[in-house]
Amino acid sequence: MTPVHLAFLYWPDVRPLTLSLIDEALQLAARLHPEALYEVAFLQAEPRAADGWPLPGAPWQERLSGSERLFLLAEEPPAEPPAALQAALRELAGNGALLGGVAAGVYPLAQLGLLDGFRVALHWRWQDDFTERFAQVATTDHLFEWDRERLTACGGLAVLDMLLAMLARDHGGELASAIAAELMLERIREGGERQRAPQRNRLGATHPKLSQALLLMEANIEEPLTTDEIAQQVCVSRRQLERIFKQFLNRVPSQYYLELRLNRARQLLQQTSTSIIQIGLSCGFSSGPHFSSAYRNFFGVTPRDDRNLRRSAVAAAVGR
Repeated sequence: MTPVHLAFLYWPDVRPLTLSLIDEALQLAARLHPEALYEVAFLQAEPRAADGWPLPGAPWQERLSGSERLFLLAEEPPAEPPAALQAALRELAGNGALLGGVAAGVYPLAQLGLLDGFRVALHWRWQDDFTERFAQVATTDHLFEWDRERLTACGGLAVLDMLLAMLARDHGGELASAIAAELMLERIREGGERQRAPQRNRLGATHPKLSQALLLMEANIEEPLTTDEIAQQVCVSRRQLERIFKQFLNRVPSQYYLELRLNRARQLLQQTSTSIIQIGLSCGFSSGPHFSSAYRNFFGVTPRDDRNLRRSAVAAAVGR
């Protein structure tokens, strides 16, 4: 079989952990699955100071041709790419290569218009700045997004979730589950899961009412408050509260609250043996059918089927 050519082009501020996770996941894939053939190159976008943690790879030398999948990695938004890198990225895009970005690595792609019209997972720190600068890009607060020939992750440990999704698509879910088991991961996170962004820290100083409302929701999962009760406790009108949520979270309070409770329910389903009906009740659903219907509408699968799928994946990984 012909190996897939993967390249990871990184800026000097990239976290060593990010590169280590990438390297470890791909080495495990090769060991666990003989057909998981990847030719991996780590490339430095800019010269790096000699001091600090040693990082793999060599300068990119103005050549990226042959890369079937290229990921850009940075912790802080890099400056506009030099002309040679711009040309190389555009050439890859024109050839249909998969282009990706991790954390602030999405900025160079956006600066060249290569993310216009695509969904992009973006770290919560950069949401305001990025959306203001690149209005043609559809940003999300998900862990990662795979939209046609663009694959992006918000950063941190989400790079591992992104790679596991790529390996699962290439070679099946059993391989991703086996790697997760080797790395002692409790579960494989789906791309559509939302970041655990400290919204009260990010928005609280400027928008204290929103911060208060989020804290109330997180503290009242089992017995949800109504929108009117939340508005009353944070001393705003219902209409004003809905306007704040729509402006900063792009959803009304009731929708955000429901998603919060459903994501908590899914976490309990996958990480505990608590009965499904008890999980539903503990997350504020009045009955089993109510919980099952809301869960299926949001995740596209019933709670029972979701739990069984997860157990099957874990059993397959353990049995390898």
